Amino acid sequence: MAFVIAAPASSNGKTLLSILIASWARRNGESTQTFKIGPDYLDPQLLSAVTERPCRNLDTILCGKNWVVNSFNLYGSAAEYAFIEGVMGLFDGIGSSDKGSTADIARLLNLPLLLVVDARGQAGSIAALVKGFKDFDHTLNIAGVVLNKVNSSRHKVLLTEALTKINVKVLGCLPKDDYLSIPSRSLGLQPAHEISNIEKLINTWASIAEKNLDFCSLRPLLKAPSQSNSLSNILFKNNLKNPRLKRTTIAIAEDKAFHFRYPETKECLEELGINLIKWQITQDSPIPKQAKGLIIPGGFPEQFAEEISQCKRSLNSIKEFLNNYPIYAECGGMLILGKSLSDTNEKKFPMAGILPFNAKEGKLKVGYRKLTAISNSLISNKGDLINGHEFHRWKLDINGSNDLDITKKEPMIQSSMNLYSPWEIRGWGIDTRQEGWSNKNFHASWIHLHWASSPSILQNWSSIVHKHI
Repeated sequence: MAFVIAAPASSNGKTLLSILIASWARRNGESTQTFKIGPDYLDPQLLSAVTERPCRNLDTILCGKNWVVNSFNLYGSAAEYAFIEGVMGLFDGIGSSDKGSTADIARLLNLPLLLVVDARGQAGSIAALVKGFKDFDHTLNIAGVVLNKVNSSRHKVLLTEALTKINVKVLGCLPKDDYLSIPSRSLGLQPAHEISNIEKLINTWASIAEKNLDFCSLRPLLKAPSQSNSLSNILFKNNLKNPRLKRTTIAIAEDKAFHFRYPETKECLEELGINLIKWQITQDSPIPKQAKGLIIPGGFPEQFAEEISQCKRSLNSIKEFLNNYPIYAECGGMLILGKSLSDTNEKKFPMAGILPFNAKEGKLKVGYRKLTAISNSLISNKGDLINGHEFHRWKLDINGSNDLDITKKEPMIQSSMNLYSPWEIRGWGIDTRQEGWSNKNFHASWIHLHWASSPSILQNWSSIVHKHI
């Protein structure tokens, strides 16, 4: 069946409960497929580390409903257990709507909800809160509640009695515990690869889960979906051409500074005849010679700006590569292509010097973006409609302008290639504008894209890369 972990609001304990359940399942030898609603990269990294299998994002805005249903069934059916971690509050979607919300996904997949609630400072009032969520939408099924930050046995009894009166089952009570504090930063959780004692933590989390959660009731709810399909069938139903017989290779930046990518990107490219090899920019090594294309995903390069600036072989190899092969850079990946990048202490360091901007800390920009391609480029054709997501604090200073409006751009610094904006972007609460740099061999933008659910992106990239065989 599987279930969706939801909450009244952010910071109630969705990620914590997800990690506890996944840790318990791993220690008990049960394979578990986790999913995360929305465009999050950091929660899935931690869940992937716990379960030892990639956590999959389910996002109806970025990927569409068909992809979400197919992905849930394809990857979920490959494990014994499956569950989904929600996003924000249960009904929080785009703007004030519930479009793309946890509730939206639960309805689409017809799955029950497990509501986790921060119970600090509450007793009988917990019933009013939970009843409000239970009665707000009768198409949703709240299978039970897990109470977080319960500070005593007496507190637990009071909360349980209050919820029993409204016929809501309590499936666990989590105490206050230092081990239940998940390290975080301004843009989300601490990346999983930076948690040095994660194996020890997994065992501790499993013990806490065993002691405080009702797994007799949770086990049936964790049962994975039985329907299956193949990635190849899903891709080619979306009108992608069959893979070419001759394979080729591209490089993808993947290290402590660049690690924001969806696992399906690699899987889909391999289905299209493209092998991916890892390139570590912070190891100051040139792009592998066999690579016929390069992807630089997002991450936190600002935290390693000084170190990256000293990796001259890495940065110079990007400039040399640009003259011969296609390059795709997304968000943080774009930041190292400018003149300079300021770190979290506002200290400025030189970068690749390909694009005409200096990057420094600014205000948070976050939200889904509707993209309309206004020209043919490396990944899109004029008129294409694509959904993306923007999420960053750094800004680009171009001749004193703090935006990425194409009308204020300079030519590329290190190349005579003509660049133009690939698209016009729109979003809730923002002005329509042109954004990004592109041509038929280059793409750099703030916008995060989900390639696997976008046949045109995959096909365009594959076609360009295969021309360099």
